Amino acid sequence: MTTATAPPVPRQPAMLFLRSRDGIITLATVVAIIVHLILWFGVGLDGWARDWPLVAIVVVGGLPLMWEVLKSAIATRGGADTLAAVSIITSVLLGEWLVAAIIVLMLSGGEALEEAASKRASGTLDALARRAPTTAHRLRGRSILDGTEEVPVEDIAVGDLVAVLPHELCPVDGEVVEGHGTMDESYLTGEPYVVSKSKGSEVMSGAVNGDTPLTIVASRPAQDSRYAQIVGVLREAEENRPGIRRLADRLGAWYTVIALSLGALGWAISGDPVRFLAVVVVATPCPLLIGVPVAIIGAISLAARRGIIVKNPGMLENASKVRTVMFDKTGTLTYGRPVITEIHTGPGFAEDEVLALAASVERYSRHPLANAIRDGAAERDLPLPDVTEVSEKPGQGLTGMVGGRHIRITNRKTAHQIDPASREHIPVTPSGMESIVLVDDAYAAMIRLRDEPRASAAEFIAHLPRMHDVDKLMIISGDRESEVRYLADRVGIGEVHAGVSPEGKLAIVEKHNQRGPTMFLGDGINDAPAMAVATVGVAMGADSDVTSEAADAVILDSSLERLDDLLHIGARMRRIALQSVIGGMALSIIGMILAVFGLLTPLMGAIAQEVIDVLAVLNAARVAVVRGPLSDFDGK
Repeated sequence: MTTATAPPVPRQPAMLFLRSRDGIITLATVVAIIVHLILWFGVGLDGWARDWPLVAIVVVGGLPLMWEVLKSAIATRGGADTLAAVSIITSVLLGEWLVAAIIVLMLSGGEALEEAASKRASGTLDALARRAPTTAHRLRGRSILDGTEEVPVEDIAVGDLVAVLPHELCPVDGEVVEGHGTMDESYLTGEPYVVSKSKGSEVMSGAVNGDTPLTIVASRPAQDSRYAQIVGVLREAEENRPGIRRLADRLGAWYTVIALSLGALGWAISGDPVRFLAVVVVATPCPLLIGVPVAIIGAISLAARRGIIVKNPGMLENASKVRTVMFDKTGTLTYGRPVITEIHTGPGFAEDEVLALAASVERYSRHPLANAIRDGAAERDLPLPDVTEVSEKPGQGLTGMVGGRHIRITNRKTAHQIDPASREHIPVTPSGMESIVLVDDAYAAMIRLRDEPRASAAEFIAHLPRMHDVDKLMIISGDRESEVRYLADRVGIGEVHAGVSPEGKLAIVEKHNQRGPTMFLGDGINDAPAMAVATVGVAMGADSDVTSEAADAVILDSSLERLDDLLHIGARMRRIALQSVIGGMALSIIGMILAVFGLLTPLMGAIAQEVIDVLAVLNAARVAVVRGPLSDFDGK
């Protein structure tokens, strides 16, 4: 049985380090160097008798590393790590096995640290994968009374009946066909409450069932479930190559030319090829190889602690350069939680009566307006009668049986079709959202709602040009002009694009991309195309798989304060990463110049480079360590 358990404790960095190939090479290199020193100073051996551990590790460990370096150099037309390969080859040709081993140690240690830190940063993906449902209880007949069989979740097909036992993870997406209970979907949606489930309710793979067993019919195979989509999106994000790392490759290209030129100069001046080795050893560009990934990983970790999932690390570099910010309306500048503004009742119905009936049925709906209707009933302290059956199918609205009465919550068009007399009673509304309530197929009430702007929205709009040099702000929405203009006036945005289709949003973003970096913020599926083409796409909330997949970053709690954090994290990462890269390269160039004039031997150069590496990594690690507030925006 797949029960809901706490995610396993993440593996410690040391374990991750040692389980990688590069980590094993690093450990073996340290052992080889220690054995070499013992044979040299402890036993007093010389020549091959003392050097054999170094030769072995350079051959066994160095060759695979050099092969990876050469492949990378071909792909990037010569990068920073090319110097490391040159240093190892030169050391071997000159018989400087200790220097070669130290360079192998630097290369393998840097790669192992980066891999371990990357795995540590992907803890969310690991936790999701470990928590994924693995088995399901498939019904042998049409009822749970006929018995169940435990099968791998991959064997569940569309249409299979599955029993979800108390406190068990729901194995597949589906629809409840028997039972009445609740499910905790907070791990998937971020909503901090349980959702009632009854016949006709949709359920999601990965949700935790409550105290009551439910029978569901599978609507999608496990590999296509919402849970599988979340895991897939995060896995894809992990494989993205950061844009700033490409910047490091470009910097490394000319840095390699400088190092080789200085090495050749030292060789020419002295006539000693060891001088060339000393230069290229101290030039080994580990600040580029290690410092940049450490800064990126630190930024991802810092963002995660603030409820921001960075899917494309390259966006962190671009976030600080954005000059045009485009907002969808709902869920970005608004709470995405409409409130009731008016209830217009039909003949023979009272407001509280209809609101209580509607709220009872809405307990089983995930429609954006359902929360508003439930909250409206709660504010009036209305008792909600029990619902014996509920159904929510496309085009039919939400229906349920409450106290023997048939309740339908739908739109104006459907209401006119079911009850033609409603045309005379439902008032015309110039703006806002609405739900039409039918009781026994007769018009009972029109509930008008409106999505209000966030309390901090106006202040945040003023904050962007003042503190982040944003010079163009606009709202792009598929809603009606009156609704979009109402919001724009409330928050202080002058440019409005209303009634825009997804294709239209895409065209607007592409147009503004021509004038500089852009950011698009949205939370709906119709925002995905625009979000994907914007320089930086940010999804507010994690309710839509499609939107999250298109976004570069996902702000889980949909707050503008976290968006400001993201902008500052991007600027901080870029600033500190460049400090590590340029500072480390500057120190290395100083060391190269000393080596040109014979003031540093190859061994001294290797030790000096290790010191430079430590300084670069320590500086890059500062990205994740923030003392005091990160954001300069307080939306409270």
